[in-house]
Amino acid sequence: MSEPNDMPGHLARRFQQIAVAVFLAEVEEAGFDLTPVQYAALATIKANPGLDQVTLAGLIAYDRTTITGVVDRLVQKGLAERRASSRDRRARELEITDEGRRTLRKITPAVESAQAIMLRGLSAKEGEELMRLLRKAIAAGNELSRAPLREAQA
Repeated sequence: MSEPNDMPGHLARRFQQIAVAVFLAEVEEAGFDLTPVQYAALATIKANPGLDQVTLAGLIAYDRTTITGVVDRLVQKGLAERRASSRDRRARELEITDEGRRTLRKITPAVESAQAIMLRGLSAKEGEELMRLLRKAIAAGNELSRAPLREAQA
């Protein structure tokens, strides 16, 4: 059996810890207060105007019961808003605000910098290979997750 610190789960958790720390540091240095999940949610709302929270959760592979808190924080920050659905009056649709659009535009360099820092110990070719292998492993295990990634419905 492998050493506990050399198991895939441990290494994935460590990389996640590093990724979050780097993201937060870069975004904070750029003057923003946004977590990786909030960023993913905001970018997804922008790309899919009018989606509901359950769909948003699936598109970013986030737990359906805790996505409400993420959206609450985006709304409190003035980056997104909930609107009554035109198709189902019980449902609420999500829309990005003008401030949310400005934030995404301004935060992009910091997010891109964070991604580069996360891979800085690798050559460009190694970084591409890591990304390919991560995508492959995640695709194979997607349905095992408590929050599987779902594709956008056309």
